[in-house]
Amino acid sequence: MAKIDSLLKKAVESGASDLHVAVGVPPIIRQFGELKRFKFQDLTAEMTQTLLYEILSPEQRKTFESEWELDFAYELAGLARFRANAFKQRKGIDLCFRVVKLQVPTFEELGIPDIMKTICDNHQGLILITGGAGTGKSTTLAAMVNYINSSRAHHVLTAEDPIEYVHPVLKGAVNQRQLGIHTKSYSNALRAALRENPDVIMVGDLRDLETISLAISASETGHLVIGSMNTSSAHKTIDKVIDSYPANQQNQIRAMLGETLKAVFTQRLLPKPDGTGVVLAYELLLGSLQLANLIKDGKTFQIPNLMQTGKSRGMRLMDDTLLELAEKGAITGETALKNAVNPKLFAKWASPGQGTEGAEASAQPGAVPAPARPTAPGSPPAAPRPGQPPAPGVRPPQPGIPGAARPAQPGTAPPRPAGTIPPKPGVK
Repeated sequence: MAKIDSLLKKAVESGASDLHVAVGVPPIIRQFGELKRFKFQDLTAEMTQTLLYEILSPEQRKTFESEWELDFAYELAGLARFRANAFKQRKGIDLCFRVVKLQVPTFEELGIPDIMKTICDNHQGLILITGGAGTGKSTTLAAMVNYINSSRAHHVLTAEDPIEYVHPVLKGAVNQRQLGIHTKSYSNALRAALRENPDVIMVGDLRDLETISLAISASETGHLVIGSMNTSSAHKTIDKVIDSYPANQQNQIRAMLGETLKAVFTQRLLPKPDGTGVVLAYELLLGSLQLANLIKDGKTFQIPNLMQTGKSRGMRLMDDTLLELAEKGAITGETALKNAVNPKLFAKWASPGQGTEGAEASAQPGAVPAPARPTAPGSPPAAPRPGQPPAPGVRPPQPGIPGAARPAQPGTAPPRPAGTIPPKPGVK
């Protein structure tokens, strides 16, 4: 047994999502979003190198020594798999392990809505799973592949970096390819996939223009393509896809994306109030003719309005999910407020003195008014606003008395009688 196995086993038993092995500190786990240290001695550079090299193959060691970083997978039989990364830093070698359970989770276990099953029943098109790092995108992708694999006889082809969940053969066939071992890159895997007769193609990360372009092309040719991106909302995902193309190609890709996009599922993992786990908050955008027209016309800023009016079809904004979770006590109001897009919806959970929006804070009762803008020397004072007292030294307007609203300034000419024409300069 490798020396690091005991640390990995303890991390799994603690319910951690990650294990960090770093020089100068004890091993650290991430448990429900928070970092916690093991009661262990501080690790030295020699110790972390030994822990790493003990579990690497000769080829992996050679790659690490030439590239100074390495992505790889590691498994403890009967316990868990781990997505691992090793890298060099100023103190030595550090490692990070992401815990991957052996059993592929279901939609119900993850809290994913049933409408995702309907989305997975599409026979062609593009489905995007998005969110920040550590929000469970890979797990959602695995659950989607597991649903397809267990519900119909399809050939599913995956490209992953590295392989996380291992899918058994159920009703269909699942071929999993890992970057660096089975294929050189995502783009190579996608290019070859079109000649490998797949029904479904799952791409672990749509990270560059070539991969995105090949994925969209595959979705146009009768394949269902599922991929992930690091974006925080549905409409920002579409903007990122379009902006990855050169300006002279964006009109064409708008039309292609509008026709092929079936759904964008954006997710976050939020801590429970008692600190015993996390819950899923999500945003869902569904493909439609209206969405295609907005994308084609460059009006992606209107997508949240489309999602608001499309709730009957199953679409949902992130704030809707946050509000529901906070109302039923699945998360705290403070957590909902921190993750809200529109904080005004969560004003009742704001702490005293905390504004829900900077632009709205000054409009609240009891707010301190903004100071008046200073006037230039010699210029007349500004007229008071309705209901506002006049400034000191300024006589208020008198009804029926022309010219009485403002006193004459020293050194200025008296007012000219009505109907007279001023003389031209130099003419007596």
